[in-house]
Amino acid sequence: MALSELEIARVHKIVGAYVTARRPPPHVRPELDLAYRVTGQSFVLFEVRPVWRGAPGEMTEQPIVKATYVKTVEAWRVYWMRADLKWHGYDPYPTVRTIDEVLSIVDADEYGCFRG
Repeated sequence: MALSELEIARVHKIVGAYVTARRPPPHVRPELDLAYRVTGQSFVLFEVRPVWRGAPGEMTEQPIVKATYVKTVEAWRVYWMRADLKWHGYDPYPTVRTIDEVLSIVDADEYGCFRG
């Protein structure tokens, strides 16, 4: 079941502020930027870069973290993308209670899963 409009607005407020605070300077953004997307009951934080050997202006997205809200347990499940390009549960903290906790885990990146 998808997030309600109020919950989506909350995700946009918190994750949007996180992204805004961490985006690179404007002159760097054509080469590297940070963005997010909310879909269903999840949000994905990702880097945006030009495609290597691609057409001019062609961009690619490199996912950093995916968090999915599970209403039945009132918690966010945290995922990271492995080399197999599939989302895997983040074992040290598989679930957290708040979006802020998800973003704190990404910032700490204790095991190098999110940004290498």
